[in-house]
Amino acid sequence: DGEAQKLEKAKISLNDCLACSGCITSAESVLVRQQSHGELCKVLALNKAAAAQEQKLVVISVSPQSRASLAARFKLGLLETAQKLTTFLKGVHHVFDTTFSRNFSLLESQQEFVRRFHKQAEDKKALPMLASACPGWICYAEKTHGSFIIPHISTTKSPQQVMGSLVKGYFAEQQHLPPDRIYHVTVMPCYDKKLEASRPDFFNQEYQTRDVDCVITTGEVLKLLEQEGVSLSDVDPAPLDTVLGRAAEELSSHPGGGSGGYLEHIFRHAAKELFGIHVASIHYKPLKNKDFQEVTLERDGEVLLQFALAYGFRNIQNLVQKLKRGKCPYHYVEVMACPSGCLNGGGQIKLEGESSKEELQQVERLYESLRAEIPEENQAVRELYEHWLGGWGSERALQVLHTQYHALERANSALNIKW
Repeated sequence: DGEAQKLEKAKISLNDCLACSGCITSAESVLVRQQSHGELCKVLALNKAAAAQEQKLVVISVSPQSRASLAARFKLGLLETAQKLTTFLKGVHHVFDTTFSRNFSLLESQQEFVRRFHKQAEDKKALPMLASACPGWICYAEKTHGSFIIPHISTTKSPQQVMGSLVKGYFAEQQHLPPDRIYHVTVMPCYDKKLEASRPDFFNQEYQTRDVDCVITTGEVLKLLEQEGVSLSDVDPAPLDTVLGRAAEELSSHPGGGSGGYLEHIFRHAAKELFGIHVASIHYKPLKNKDFQEVTLERDGEVLLQFALAYGFRNIQNLVQKLKRGKCPYHYVEVMACPSGCLNGGGQIKLEGESSKEELQQVERLYESLRAEIPEENQAVRELYEHWLGGWGSERALQVLHTQYHALERANSALNIKW
């Protein structure tokens, strides 16, 4: 009727976020109170002032993508960066590397794929299996496609959440502490990891504690350094920690790109396990753009396996439309919300303009410079599977290393959002 009306302020919580790689993944001002470097500093100060019997053991787990971004910024090698970061963060008790927990994610993903492949005749949604390590993609899938897409999503936990289970489970047992006496922080390349850590699925009801208490981004580590007036280059190195308590002398990575190498690892394992074919090298076929590529296994002209990687929401939407039309030819898709994958995550240290492309290339070169590790050959991983999880494919392994996803109601009623 032409009259002015004062609108009430809209309140949006973290759980309302669609994680569409817009505001949450690019604006450093959008932080959750319990998920920030400021909160970490406050917790460390309170912990130091607390009585000895009330103090928590503080553990920080650093992602390899964050380490590569910091190495590029300070023009350091990866091992040197890890050692200096261990010193700088030693206001805490232990600093771990999530490359270790990613071994479990890769191994569980490969076994899950083989199980699904054998079930495809009886379960039409067993394949394609879609990667679940990216929380931005998961949030989008749950809130916009719900029950249609969820059966396709891998149930294997991400490296961050596997690390949460290891720290609040195995490591807590070794330290003779209940899970709520450990404060676990992760350093991640992505704001959406804050979303992931806050999921109710990763909350221990018995001890009233999260598997990951606080997530800070790579950019927030840079803020901590600036806050202390410290350059990482000037920090003395320290020995690396490991979950099993042994000093680590070197770093390793996994082959297959900066998002964890899920496609390559599962492809090689499936080729050998299902068809007895050893895959020495993997050849990617780019489609419409570099963030949508295919990998195919053929024998005598017959396609045995067809995998793809789909990075960025443009490609994710195309993938979902193919699924809905019943025209998706893939057995497995490595899905990541960010273009160029996790090394280009919204929480990474950014430069503007052309220099940002050069820095991303440098981050990629550093990330790929480490010795590639085969998860099956990691002795520490074997020990944990045998002695803590009760063996490969055990009920305990399924309980500890897997999760479920849920069709969520769209939070649009109060905000009148058109989805």
